[in-house]
Amino acid sequence: MRSKKALMNTTASLLLQFVTVICGFIVPRIIIGTYGSEVNGLASSITQFLGYITLFESGVGGVVRAALYKPLADNDINKISSIVKATENFFRKIALIFVGYMLVLAGLFPVLVNKSFDWVFTASLVVIIGISTFAQYYFGMTYTVLTQADQRRYVTAVLQIFTVILNAILVVIFAKLGASVHVLKLGTAAVYVLRPIILNIYVKRKYQLEKSAKPDKQAIKQRWDGLGHHIAYFVNLNADVVILTLFSKVSAAFSIAEVSVYTVYHAVVYGIVSVTSSISSGIEAGFGNMIAKNEKENLNKKFGIYEFLSYIIVTVMFTCAGILIIPFVKVYTAGITDINYIRPAFAYIIVLAYAAYAIRSPYNILTLAAGHYRQTRNGAFAEAAINVVFSIVGVYLWGIVGVAIGTLCAMTFRTVQYALYLSKYILKRKFSVFVKRVLISAIASALSVLAVNALPAFTVDSYMTWIFYAIETAVVTVLTTLIVNLVFAKKDLSDTFIYVKSTFLKKVKK
Repeated sequence: MRSKKALMNTTASLLLQFVTVICGFIVPRIIIGTYGSEVNGLASSITQFLGYITLFESGVGGVVRAALYKPLADNDINKISSIVKATENFFRKIALIFVGYMLVLAGLFPVLVNKSFDWVFTASLVVIIGISTFAQYYFGMTYTVLTQADQRRYVTAVLQIFTVILNAILVVIFAKLGASVHVLKLGTAAVYVLRPIILNIYVKRKYQLEKSAKPDKQAIKQRWDGLGHHIAYFVNLNADVVILTLFSKVSAAFSIAEVSVYTVYHAVVYGIVSVTSSISSGIEAGFGNMIAKNEKENLNKKFGIYEFLSYIIVTVMFTCAGILIIPFVKVYTAGITDINYIRPAFAYIIVLAYAAYAIRSPYNILTLAAGHYRQTRNGAFAEAAINVVFSIVGVYLWGIVGVAIGTLCAMTFRTVQYALYLSKYILKRKFSVFVKRVLISAIASALSVLAVNALPAFTVDSYMTWIFYAIETAVVTVLTTLIVNLVFAKKDLSDTFIYVKSTFLKKVKK
């Protein structure tokens, strides 16, 4: 049953990320082409600033999931209801705080950006974009956490797929009709309000939660420890855009359109991270269930297989990204002349940074599934500090490339710290396992780049030719990565193949 849910979660999450990535390229391109790079940069900056409200969340989502694993495994409805009640109270307070934050930001944000937009234009856009975030916290966040902890992440994934596709359709329609960016954003905000409302209805029908249950405040007692992890995660995803936005205000030579450049490249690398993370999202609850039932041997075996597969996937996807990202951006931004989008140095550094981030996924998932928030929070704070300090210095010295360097330094530090902690305190194995996996991935990536470059030159001047180039690159990279792992990690490759084969055969027989 646990494997079946993990498969459903992983499949739904992968489909969600595929849809998100595709729509994530369609929507910005339409906005840039219809309203310009500055409007796209402004909307992206507003979204990032509004997202800072999640700092008040204190990472409580992960803490609650860890607290729910045991009562869900024991089918303790009373305990589950108490935890859900406490969580719901917490998130609704956050929603009300968000309203105040949104209004303050609406008043201040026009001052933070340059004078390309008047006060009413910017302030009203802040309020419109903030509507869906309020609805998510007030109506849906608690039930999202519950379904994830109960190994039903596929439920929220399906809802997200629906809203992401509908959002993209509305953007196309509104842009074709010549609607203002405010009308467009208001329409898409209404779509995202639907998701938490539908999830709310689903949970109330699926779970027999006790409405009179007393809130279990002890369940979220680690929220301040979870804060460190949440801050690190949030800073890594948002600090660069905020720093670029602020720098555009103090530097006459630096336009807010640089944020648009950043978001185009970020959409590529974050899309890949989301795909790799979707595998983790389907497995996290399963690991939590194993820990709750004290299945140590099973945990170590399954984690080893998951870790190996994760490295293979990350190596292939980010190597391909490094090769394909510049050709893609050239095609994607063809005809746009208001700012230069072709930035090779920035592209390669941001790809490397997010590859380091993706590598940590197995270690992050298992550490948090074990509930080790307090033990690892200092590393999270350090990562956030490194990212902010290095990015501020870097943007002053090298512009947009500087923020990528800051992100790379922070993400590399945190990944190594996670691997050290996991080796010493949870799996109790040698740190050299991590070092070996990284070296094998580096060798596979380097040989893949050499192999692709050795092939006859490929002219990329359209989406179709880029797709052919991508297929060629992917085939070469997959084969090279498998050969390298066959040479240096033959046992891991064999064990993983046997496990995947046996699991698949079980599904077929059923």
